[in-house]
Amino acid sequence: MGELRDTPVIVAIAGATAIVSILLILTGLVPWAAATGGFIPVRLLAAVGESDPVAVPNALTPLTATLIHGGFAHLALNLVVLCFCGPRLERALGGGSTALVYVLGAYAAAAAQYGTDPASSVPMIGASGAIAAVIGAYAILFAERRPRGWGPVSSHVLHVLWLAAAWIGIQLLTGLAGLGGLNIAIGAHIGGFVVGLILARPLLRWRYRRA
Repeated sequence: MGELRDTPVIVAIAGATAIVSILLILTGLVPWAAATGGFIPVRLLAAVGESDPVAVPNALTPLTATLIHGGFAHLALNLVVLCFCGPRLERALGGGSTALVYVLGAYAAAAAQYGTDPASSVPMIGASGAIAAVIGAYAILFAERRPRGWGPVSSHVLHVLWLAAAWIGIQLLTGLAGLGGLNIAIGAHIGGFVVGLILARPLLRWRYRRA
């Protein structure tokens, strides 16, 4: 864990996620939190819940949903992946850009999940979509083997397409196999991952624009 010391953004995200999720799990409040702070697609369509004084405003639920996990296994898996990919990404992009990837990944995940089933009343919870954006950015910046260019298509474009196709394929196969139950937010994972792929290079160039 020593390598986390110089990555305060990842430490803060992981710490907040762990604290809130563990408290909710131990107190048995996960169902309540999911209903009030999870992302529920149908609410965007019908504005349901906006009049509830306890419910989080719909516009913020893509973020609050990342702090809610269904159990310790769900939380542990997400934190392990975040703490593996996140520190190296933060060193490359800086704290601000890493936070941007995470936040936009959370919103992209919600948007993608809404697009797959806008009438769903099932709360989407967990940080998987936001972390998928971190994974996407990490993959595009640190992949060791890249494909060669093909005609007018550059190697960078092929690399992005290959990573996106591989990730989407894994998610679709996971859904078809029924792994992890029926609540796997496949659309959210894909949406977050694609955002990470898109943002990685521009944010890296922005950080070193004066170098």
